[in-house]
Amino acid sequence: MLFNSYEFFVFLGFFYAAFLVLRKCLTARNTLLLCASYVFYGWWDWRFLSLIALSTLVDYGVGLALRRRFEEDQPRRGWDRACLALSVSVNLGLLGVFKYYDFFVVSLVESAEAVGVSLDVAVLNIVLPVGISFYTFQTMSYTIDVFRRKAEPESNLLTFATYVAYFPQLVAGPIERASSLLPQFRRVLPLSLSSVQVGLYLILFGLFKKVVLADNAADIVNTVFTPDGGLASNVSGWETMIAIYAFAIQIYCDFSGYSDIARGLGKMMGIDIMVNFSMPYLARGPREFWRCWHISLSTWLRDYLYIPLGGNRRGPLRTYINLFTTMLLGGLWHGAAWTFVAWGALHGLYLAAYRLGEQFWPKHAETRPAPAALLIGVMQAALFFHLTCLAWVFFRADTFAVASEAITRVLQFLSGGWLDVLRVRGRMTLGEEQLAIFAIVAGCVVLGHFVGRVWNPYVFVRGHWTLRGLWYAVLALGILFFGVRGGEQFIYFEF
Repeated sequence: MLFNSYEFFVFLGFFYAAFLVLRKCLTARNTLLLCASYVFYGWWDWRFLSLIALSTLVDYGVGLALRRRFEEDQPRRGWDRACLALSVSVNLGLLGVFKYYDFFVVSLVESAEAVGVSLDVAVLNIVLPVGISFYTFQTMSYTIDVFRRKAEPESNLLTFATYVAYFPQLVAGPIERASSLLPQFRRVLPLSLSSVQVGLYLILFGLFKKVVLADNAADIVNTVFTPDGGLASNVSGWETMIAIYAFAIQIYCDFSGYSDIARGLGKMMGIDIMVNFSMPYLARGPREFWRCWHISLSTWLRDYLYIPLGGNRRGPLRTYINLFTTMLLGGLWHGAAWTFVAWGALHGLYLAAYRLGEQFWPKHAETRPAPAALLIGVMQAALFFHLTCLAWVFFRADTFAVASEAITRVLQFLSGGWLDVLRVRGRMTLGEEQLAIFAIVAGCVVLGHFVGRVWNPYVFVRGHWTLRGLWYAVLALGILFFGVRGGEQFIYFEF
């Protein structure tokens, strides 16, 4: 069930009416939330509900097993580590079987064939369960935090199951921490008119991002990167470059749009879900980018992978290795393909290179006059945006050959200047309407980034009614007249 589908809004209407009736009774409210979440997830394939149930029961049991020592503040022993190992093994085992088994088997067979060895290993050909990477990481963070005594163990199975399966953020995050989201299911929460207004605004804005900006950009991307996994044969280098920019817009508006809708749905129930994006394309470097992009994942990788590996506590070389390893595994988390690994590796190299470069950056750089500092900041943001786009090529391409061809075409265009545009003017693959749409969509994203940096977006929620009405009308009319109906599912549903 997609947030941008008619079925979802029918489901939401019935659910919210029942929620308003039952919200003051904690058990009834959580029962409704859990049932609605299972219906929402089971809409794709009810059989995969068993995986959520398994992850829920295992981690609930591990939390109970750790509860006594948590309450008595006893030192951690072998039993506690065994319980944690069980939780991590089950969750990573689910990911390994359903997401990575076929990938590693095929890679092993191909590597063996390259050296003349023939292997006969069966593949499973299992459909990837929607959102499995998100809810396994969320439940795993709970047991790790309980083990570290950063989260309180949950004794009520209904409460814990609701935390795991909460439908607004179930299939594409944000990956919520137990210390933040779980307590909200332990008590009856107040619901104010202001919260509902903010929720409706976030849902409307998120839908606008998805169906108007992301899905229109997707049409341009899919013209160049064809559905069969290749690259259109007759596109020029500058059209390929436009498609890469369009994909940067598509994935940002698609994913941040989903996160906005999820937060809006939570607000309408009086539940706070974390902010997952904060104008990432204004970032001047990789560290700032990962503080603004998919914040729930980047902080998860920092707290549960980078810091346990040693972080920056064991010298510069080990720090670079830890950064690279963390982003390499972060790339693999996104998908079972070497192109995702390459995407993560590039971001790992960016983090290491920028960290190394900071040692040579002038110490007085931050004391420059405001105009010079602004100009330097714009140049840094532009440079890193293009480095980000380079990495997006590997994220979007199905194979290294496709990624290589796309990059080659762009480099040929840049080396040949505008002659490439003149040569293909009469036989462009991208139509004039698509180019106009790209210009409008790109303009909206750029304007949104800069307005969001200098202006509190909640002025559109809590400002004068005329300003609110005008803005809501713009969003609603944009969805009505320019939204793509029957558009693609959210990109991160694949992960």
